[in-house]
Amino acid sequence: MKKIILPTDFSDNAYKAICYALKLYSDMECTFYLLNTYTPAIYQSEYILHSPGQIGLGDIYQSFSLEQLEALKKELEQKFKNPKHTIIIHSVFNLLVDEIVDLADKEEVDMIIMGTQGATGAKEIFMGSHTVHVIKKAPCPVLAVPAGYNFEDPKEILFPTDYEINYQQAQLSTLLDLATHYGSKVDIIHISSGNELTEKQLKNKDTLDGLMGKRNHHFHDLPSQEIIEGINSFKSKSKVNILVMIQNKHTFMERLFIEPVIKKIGFHVTIPFMVLPHPNE
Repeated sequence: MKKIILPTDFSDNAYKAICYALKLYSDMECTFYLLNTYTPAIYQSEYILHSPGQIGLGDIYQSFSLEQLEALKKELEQKFKNPKHTIIIHSVFNLLVDEIVDLADKEEVDMIIMGTQGATGAKEIFMGSHTVHVIKKAPCPVLAVPAGYNFEDPKEILFPTDYEINYQQAQLSTLLDLATHYGSKVDIIHISSGNELTEKQLKNKDTLDGLMGKRNHHFHDLPSQEIIEGINSFKSKSKVNILVMIQNKHTFMERLFIEPVIKKIGFHVTIPFMVLPHPNE
């Protein structure tokens, strides 16, 4: 039984990400936590001080949240009619990122699936800030679904890595399960740093090969270049349905969300982007 958190602010972007999740796991037993948090803008001052004019404001927000969640749950159950799926609504007065992380820990969830687009919808935004912070803090894999993406079976998975990671079965289980379920081809790309692979990298590569087992997977060595350019270059030549990366302190993951070079290169999420937590080493 998979446990998956589906955050929503009741936007069209969030709705499409939720539908993507229900389609992706349509053949698997799943419990989905349909999550909405509400935080009245006034709460930091008057609300906390129990200003007479603001008493009950939290109840109003909670009622709205619960009503919207119930309506969304009903709509999804009618649309998908999947007996394998259980949808649980979760409405909480809290900050979204904090609640997602708390719920993920408490329920020991397998994944968080959410939309990528920020509130402004500006095309130059790589990801909404909520998505970025969830990726950084989540104890489980996060799958970010770009606005406007139409579901496709993940038959082609792109997995860039630098072989600096002590790959573990548990850490890669989400990727391996999807590849097995969909009979996917996993393209593993390594971008050269100009040097030969170290003994450690070669050992880790062999471990990764072993974990992939008989699943259809291929290793690709790309010439030295920015990793974002490498990903875009591979995507331009090969079909890719999901991009998967490990949150690895050795690579560009930490820089990815703060460096303005992203906008210059033009790396924008156009396919679902799964980030696996950094392994416990």
